[in-house]
Amino acid sequence: MRFSLATVKCRNVTFTNIQAILFDKNGTLEDSEVYLRSLGQRSARMIDASYPGIGEPLLMAFGINGDQLDPAGLIAVASRHETEVAAAAYIAETGRGWFESLAVARQALEEAEKYILQTPSPLFVGGLEILKILSEAGLFIGILSAATTAEVCAFVKHHELSNYIQLSMGVDGSPSKPNPLLFLQACKSLGVEPEVTLMVGDSMGDMQMARNAKAAGCIGITWIGKPENVQGADVVINQLDEIQVVS
Repeated sequence: MRFSLATVKCRNVTFTNIQAILFDKNGTLEDSEVYLRSLGQRSARMIDASYPGIGEPLLMAFGINGDQLDPAGLIAVASRHETEVAAAAYIAETGRGWFESLAVARQALEEAEKYILQTPSPLFVGGLEILKILSEAGLFIGILSAATTAEVCAFVKHHELSNYIQLSMGVDGSPSKPNPLLFLQACKSLGVEPEVTLMVGDSMGDMQMARNAKAAGCIGITWIGKPENVQGADVVINQLDEIQVVS
């Protein structure tokens, strides 16, 4: 496959000399709201069963209110490790030791996953089509997610995206978003410079990470029409097909 420079346009904003595009996964390419909400609800119930009174405030911390998931909330944008630490902090408030609290939180999240229906989350409308278009234009395409690398790889495999994706990268410890080191590592793995690489994501963390890494630009996507969730974006879109290659 031949990789080349391209001009990418979103609404009234044009990015020139682009060689690569990095996409977030949850909330950007993958419609993972049901999965994340179920994960948070079940893990909170499991923790509350052992430490009564933690469940409701923990749900609030996760960004879950009834059947609503805050796309800017903890469980939607944080890495798994960060989610475990946040849950452990609530457990530690009951007087438990820190390492015990962390172990309980980790076990609850792991057990909750086993009970959740394991049907993979779907791609957002237009996800496959835009990846095909960008790939055919000769751009490097990567996924840079706060999910684990294993989860990113499973996502790519299930949706048969390997023909379009050159990098499947998650967060397996530290650093996490918005640390620009993640973006720089992704660019290095693709063999491109940050200055010719765009970031597409649904959170402020994605935007801050890319900006601090001196990316070519930041495209914020908000499927529910909340541009405040992607502050720092050069342009905000509501669906993936607003990303266009014009040359």
